[in-house]
Amino acid sequence: MSRFLVVAIVAVLAAGCGVEAVSTAATVAAAKQKELEAAKKTMDKAQQQIGQSMEQIQKSAEKAGEADK
Repeated sequence: MSRFLVVAIVAVLAAGCGVEAVSTAATVAAAKQKELEAAKKTMDKAQQQIGQSMEQIQKSAEKAGEADK
């Protein structure tokens, strides 16, 4: 009977470690998700700024072309 009790206690302790590992993995996954969302926002903002710069360059080139005529 005592052997069964020791096995049961070890099983419960091992399960507790598993729960902690799962909890840690979930926390890390949530942090990575936030990092991914922030990186996507940064990328979208950079693409928008690049688009605006390209428009300004094109307008400048068009004005310069008109001035040459």
